[in-house]
Amino acid sequence: MPPLSLYIHIPWCVRKCPYCDFNSHEVRAPSQSEGRVAVDLEQQYVAALVHDLEMSLPQIWGRKVYTVFFGGGTPSLLSGEAIAEILRNVRMLLPLDLNAEITLEANPGTVEAHKFAAFRDAGVNRLSMGIQSFNDTHLQALGRIHSADEARRAIDIAKEHFDNFNLDLMYALPRQTLDEALQDVHAALSYAPQHLSCYHLTLEPNTLFHRNPPPLPDDDASSEMQQGIEELLAKQGYQHYETSAFALPNRRAKHNLNYWKFGDYLGIGAGAHSKLSFPDKIIRQVRYKQPQAYMQQVAKDAAIQTENQVTRAELAFEFMLNALRLNEGFDATLFTERTSLSLLEIQRELNAAQERGLLFRDHQRIAPTPLGQRFLNDLLEIFLSDKQ
Repeated sequence: MPPLSLYIHIPWCVRKCPYCDFNSHEVRAPSQSEGRVAVDLEQQYVAALVHDLEMSLPQIWGRKVYTVFFGGGTPSLLSGEAIAEILRNVRMLLPLDLNAEITLEANPGTVEAHKFAAFRDAGVNRLSMGIQSFNDTHLQALGRIHSADEARRAIDIAKEHFDNFNLDLMYALPRQTLDEALQDVHAALSYAPQHLSCYHLTLEPNTLFHRNPPPLPDDDASSEMQQGIEELLAKQGYQHYETSAFALPNRRAKHNLNYWKFGDYLGIGAGAHSKLSFPDKIIRQVRYKQPQAYMQQVAKDAAIQTENQVTRAELAFEFMLNALRLNEGFDATLFTERTSLSLLEIQRELNAAQERGLLFRDHQRIAPTPLGQRFLNDLLEIFLSDKQ
């Protein structure tokens, strides 16, 4: 069986960002002004998560969990006590690896930052902070509720309690220049984070930005930003190991690496996704998205809204969709280990990708070329079977 991770979705935010297409819902007053989920709602949701996990145990029985990730939404809207309660139950119900990476996504707002010590005491050992920019004008354009000063103060607090933290940045922002994009990266580097995620702003369907596009840098300008960011981080010793991820040596995100290597993950919480392997099949599950509907369905022992088996025709593309995000590629034997397919079954696609200069391969490794990294969608389309 592949390594197993646990994903825990916290579906609330203080305010929905105009670019966000994740399953997140605004917290309603009066708890919104307090920077947290209302106490009674928090207790109900934590109880639902624990029951959801209990009901999921037969599908993962006996399997060790190597990473835990609290995503959202904004998990830092929960109290330290709530996170501690969730992790107590995780340890009680699952064989959690002693060196498990336990990550929590946090908003750098002032109220959330003051909870960082409680999160560390609860067992969280890695923090991921959604900074996005250190420029107040760009933060306002992105609909972020924190200021640049709040972001800096939150990072200072995070450094007091965590020796492993990630900072999320975005580039190609509305009216952003190359110098401004690089200034954001320089600002982040001044805090010596162990990990940086640098995302190109994209206009996702079903978002406010998609319906009302802001003035964005053109393709040439955004490409210069990407290249400049990659060169700057390389000079500072950060390994560009995935499309948007940069890490100091031995500080790569273990949870995300498991996704990219087509590992397994159980997702609990509103709208959470799971991918689970069995001796004869691989299944994907999605839980009910609306928080109230999710809690009601959990009470009926029916949290899963949809479940489907990954067909043989889909497996190669599903694997490549993840693994080819890794700039160093993957061991050639991993494909068979994770899919039970032979590389001979995708020989035509491998040859086509190699002929177009998008893929490198030898008897040990398969990896996107620098051209394949730049045109990843074109590379992935080659593996999109006509049978799907």
